[in-house]
Amino acid sequence: MISDLIGKVWRRLPRRARRSIIKFTQQRFTVSAAAVIRNDDGEVLLLEHYIRPLSAWGLPGGFLERGEQPEVGIRREIREETGLELDDVRIVDLRTIGSHLEMIFAAKGRGTVRLDAAEIKDFGWFRPDRVPEQMSGQQKRDIACVMADGFVKTKPDD
Repeated sequence: MISDLIGKVWRRLPRRARRSIIKFTQQRFTVSAAAVIRNDDGEVLLLEHYIRPLSAWGLPGGFLERGEQPEVGIRREIREETGLELDDVRIVDLRTIGSHLEMIFAAKGRGTVRLDAAEIKDFGWFRPDRVPEQMSGQQKRDIACVMADGFVKTKPDD
């Protein structure tokens, strides 16, 4: 009975009022995308970032822009940071970290890496068993899973 009344009131509210209520009452998330990018030699691309808190090395990627579709966003981020184009893009994992949603993609890199982003210090192509030791344990698992069978088995972050 009360639910019916709430539903009727909700439907009669102006769209702007409904959106304001939703924005006020729902959590806000940031969304980023990262990619395990492979080359023809079985290596993965890692970037050395100036601003990563623990290890400077990690998967390439970044934050999605408002209204941007995830695949469009990861392609844009990779192009902006490295100049590479992506082939065979597929999503392999989604995970939440607090109020942050992280999307992990797998892709094949095409082109020659050229660093264009101020936050990137260096890059390297690494064999999956030779990634920098200080890298995030979760990103190491992402790489190992993608290289083994193409999908990520999400485990709690270390």
